[in-house]
Amino acid sequence: MRVVLDAILQGLITAGRLTVIWPDGSRKTYGTDNEPHATMRLRDWQTVRRLTATPALATGEAYMDGTLVPEDGSIYDVMDVVMASLGDNPNGHPLLRLQELLSAADRRLRQYNPIARSQRNVAHHYDLNGRLYSLFLDRDRQYSCAYFPRGDETLEEAQAAKKRHIAAKLLLDRPGLRVLDIGSGWGGMALTLARDYGAHVTGITLSQEQLTESRARAAAEGLQDRVRFELMDYRQVDETFDRIVSVGMFEHVGISHYHEYFNTVARCLDESGVALIHAIGRSDGPGGTNPWLQKYIFPGGYSPALSEVLLPIERSGLMTTDIEILRMHYAETLRHWRRRFAANRDAIATLYDERFCRMFEFYFCVSELTFRYRGHMVWQAQLVHRHGVVPITRDYVTAMEGAQPATHPVAASNPLQR
Repeated sequence: MRVVLDAILQGLITAGRLTVIWPDGSRKTYGTDNEPHATMRLRDWQTVRRLTATPALATGEAYMDGTLVPEDGSIYDVMDVVMASLGDNPNGHPLLRLQELLSAADRRLRQYNPIARSQRNVAHHYDLNGRLYSLFLDRDRQYSCAYFPRGDETLEEAQAAKKRHIAAKLLLDRPGLRVLDIGSGWGGMALTLARDYGAHVTGITLSQEQLTESRARAAAEGLQDRVRFELMDYRQVDETFDRIVSVGMFEHVGISHYHEYFNTVARCLDESGVALIHAIGRSDGPGGTNPWLQKYIFPGGYSPALSEVLLPIERSGLMTTDIEILRMHYAETLRHWRRRFAANRDAIATLYDERFCRMFEFYFCVSELTFRYRGHMVWQAQLVHRHGVVPITRDYVTAMEGAQPATHPVAASNPLQR
């Protein structure tokens, strides 16, 4: 298998230089003298065989198991060379391409998410020890793409900017609007909309940990009269709302359920209402979920191409009034998370163990590099039932972002007068 992996690496590594220390102690360098540079040690021949046969799964597992070891650097340095090369040469590893095609072929089965299965999938990742997330997220525990309008914001500033950007697109131009937050996380978005914009918010989640934390935060801020959180699947909602927001949840819906999801949004959105959906997507067309991420991080998850999203929106009867693509914002968000995780690694290791820490390290670095080198991005889609609900130009977004929330709300101008 060494001969096969050696040939694959010779064709794959075209961006930067990767040095491999084989199990017998011999070294070989692949690629060019250009940056980035990295070295990795393969401790046994079984790892070599697995990397050759199932690279998309085996790379992360070998790092977790300690049989793929970065030398004179980190796993980020190793994967920086690999992912940059895949960005330049996506067909450089023939078996990797085959596995991507097979993953795409059976994605409907893997992403079949009835309510009970959805709850198990959510619990797998979001019902971990609550302190874990406090050690790498911002103070508001926003576990989704932040927004960097300047590029030099702190994580806290960028997450606050994300919430303002979304609130502006929701046209929260008067207090008292009824808002549904689908996938409300630890409550930060719902609490912000209630506190700063005077909204009455219902947040729904399938995570018991998130539900408990959200309710505690609402009580601590004295917002129980304006925010309620429920353990509920989106398909179980039977109320109508003026606004609907969903941030970082759509990736867990599953492609087989997109029609169900948008039909629910259409059913629950008032005829004069506005919805804003924020999710990870891919700009290079439909594909499959990486098998390592599927197994260890987000079972049942998938980041869709827009071509897979727009048809179910159209069939639901909703009208798409705005789509914005955030390209490198999630790469920067993940960079912040990765560095905070590293700074708190010893504390996290006391919550779990070394293998768990390496799992999260690999998750952060591969996710960040996917946004930097591959076809991933974040999309925000604004949806309505009819014309005349939102202005016909996007000036109001900038105006509302710059206004003081609640104290000086900026009313949306009549689109017919523009």
